[in-house]
Amino acid sequence: MAARGIRIGLFGAGHFGRFHAQKVLANPRAKLVGIHDPDAGRAGALAKECHTVVMEPDALLGACDAVIVAVPAEAHYALALAALDAGRHVLVEKPIAATLDQADRLAAAAAARGLVLQVGHLLRYSAEHQAISQRMRRPLYIECVRIAPFKTRGTDVSVILDLMIHDLDLVLALVDAPISDVDAVGAPVASTHEDIANARVHFANGCVATITASRISLKTERKMRLFSREGYMSVDFRERKLMMIGRERGIPIPGTGGGRIEETSWKDHDAMAAEHAAFAASILDGAPVLVDAAAGRRALAAAIAVTESMAANRAVAEASGLLDGV
Repeated sequence: MAARGIRIGLFGAGHFGRFHAQKVLANPRAKLVGIHDPDAGRAGALAKECHTVVMEPDALLGACDAVIVAVPAEAHYALALAALDAGRHVLVEKPIAATLDQADRLAAAAAARGLVLQVGHLLRYSAEHQAISQRMRRPLYIECVRIAPFKTRGTDVSVILDLMIHDLDLVLALVDAPISDVDAVGAPVASTHEDIANARVHFANGCVATITASRISLKTERKMRLFSREGYMSVDFRERKLMMIGRERGIPIPGTGGGRIEETSWKDHDAMAAEHAAFAASILDGAPVLVDAAAGRRALAAAIAVTESMAANRAVAEASGLLDGV
């Protein structure tokens, strides 16, 4: 490793690529050695901002110890595999790949070479995830809503891989059981891919999750409701507020026979900085990879199951005339 720590190469100079570059610069255990992006102007602008250089892919792989793959989703697999084949550790943005076979190939390549392969499911490093998982360990039902105004960024994929996959991964982290069934509907409105979607996910342990995602709303909203034998929880991510009614935490509720209510908030920390710190710790210290290839594959499998169910239900809707003209 370089004297300062890990020499990191960045593939992708777009929206998330810029954020990743900033986190590398702020990480005392890493050094940004170069950037590559097919858009030379965009790569040059980010390289100038970050006091580094633009490099061709082979040269960048030769100059680094690890890479960050922050390119459009369809290119994740090829770049991540090239990096692993070159003996480089990889932090790849979500989704890990386009297919489960690709995800398996990446996992096998990393394991065969003893390399770190981390997937960029950012919520796993967030204060909000910690606040929920500390209080709700065995959910029976989860309801997630994530809606936002339309932006052209991200429309190269469906709202499932753009937005819903965040909540799918969060739900999968909370529910320790395989998926048994998925029923989903959605439709394209402003792009060629689905812009609104709803999925009802059944797990083998009996838990059910209902997840709604939209990128054509007038406002931004992110909320979650959960219940289990531990109690009922309501979470407003934008307001950073959590309310739980149960028997273990909070102040007594008169007339409930022992019920308690806790209303709390969390202090946000820089989840992407935490993600980068974890990447460095896995490489330099041998720390376990929190969001590894298996976690990335599980999230991708859930997204694919939602997509396939949506396609089947869409065919029925088209046959009945509900989606005429779409």
